[in-house]
Amino acid sequence: MTATTAVRSLFAAAIATAAVAIGMAAPAAAAPADKPAVLSSFTQTSATSYNTWLAARNNQGAWSAYAFDWSTDYCSSSPDNPLGFDFTLSCARHDFGYRNYKAAGQFDANKSRLDSALYEDLKRKCATYSSAVRPACTALAWTYYQAVSVFGSFASVSDADIAAAAKLKTAA
Repeated sequence: MTATTAVRSLFAAAIATAAVAIGMAAPAAAAPADKPAVLSSFTQTSATSYNTWLAARNNQGAWSAYAFDWSTDYCSSSPDNPLGFDFTLSCARHDFGYRNYKAAGQFDANKSRLDSALYEDLKRKCATYSSAVRPACTALAWTYYQAVSVFGSFASVSDADIAAAAKLKTAA
């Protein structure tokens, strides 16, 4: 082993250790026995959890040993981009949590947190829009959150809900 190879190996080990220490899940090199912990790390309300999930979603092959269900219908029957606000990734992560916790038989114990994570993701997305249209986005985020929180589905988001948010956006 050359000195360069040894330094690279140490560096890689240090990065992996640091990632675990700050709560980021390690890729599939970790034992699938950690699946509950990894699933939990991907479905918290924080931006770090969202970013960790998104990185894993973009590199699903590295996580294949975990047999996660990455399928999504995004925001189901509600618009994925209501009034031009892009909710697709927030809805995809919400689907990821619902599908995988249901498969694990742990859905009821985690539903409230998954719905809260959706709302936090949507609010972070809304924060990327101008302050003039942000109230419309956050009104829709609240509506989407209430739909899944109360009814377990986006299906209860009505055209009237979107029209009310459109009025806020137009008034901006």
